[in-house]
Amino acid sequence: MSAVACTDSSSAEGVRSCAVQFNYQGRTYKDVANVDFTVGQKVGTATQPPCDDTGGQDEGEESPTKEIAYSVEGVSPKVAIAVGATPEEAKFVVSYSGNELPPEVQKLTGGS
Repeated sequence: MSAVACTDSSSAEGVRSCAVQFNYQGRTYKDVANVDFTVGQKVGTATQPPCDDTGGQDEGEESPTKEIAYSVEGVSPKVAIAVGATPEEAKFVVSYSGNELPPEVQKLTGGS
């Protein structure tokens, strides 16, 4: 699974593209698509850093945003959380490095 990207067309140079990621309790979480998950209880606040796809040219224009962080049933918040204004709008994000998702997340994606 790879991280999903979002675009913001407000750039004067055309389309901007930033990976969806959040910081929570000292870890960085990346968006993962095609996951069947159940949102649990609110566990705190996650911060989405500003998009920096301009190499620092527009520095200072965007501020980090904060979203509610929720647990995901069956997965430790150290591995994955759901982030959004409400449980219904929450996106599934995972803290991992490399190309392989943690085993707990692979089970939710239908992988081995």
